[in-house]
Amino acid sequence: MPIATGEFEVTSWKEDTYQELDSGGKLTRASVGGALTGDLAGRTSIEWLMCYQKSGSARYVGLQHVEGSLNGRRGTFMIESIGDFDGGKATGTWSVVPGSGTEALAGLRGSGRFEAPLGSKASFTLEYAID
Repeated sequence: MPIATGEFEVTSWKEDTYQELDSGGKLTRASVGGALTGDLAGRTSIEWLMCYQKSGSARYVGLQHVEGSLNGRRGTFMIESIGDFDGGKATGTWSVVPGSGTEALAGLRGSGRFEAPLGSKASFTLEYAID
């Protein structure tokens, strides 16, 4: 399967706490917008649910809507993500939601990884196939 690589840049971030935890942590929801460059290029919007520990580390899950092109094939699709933030870097895995691809990306499937050091940019890989 081909592997797409590129970068994600955060263009907007709105995070709100919806529950303080007895352990000193908190539960938050973040709405994030971004731009993708590289083999996967376009724009994206993500909804993250995060569980922060008292230490500042966090576990998170998210759904991401992608609109753009994957190696020249235009369309939209959804990604589900899960990962960890250690206070300095976020890492995680993502997978294409089955059946979510449209236009030239209909039939897209795949999975990958991302890494985001503290700041507004992340790198990603996506191993994929289009049926």
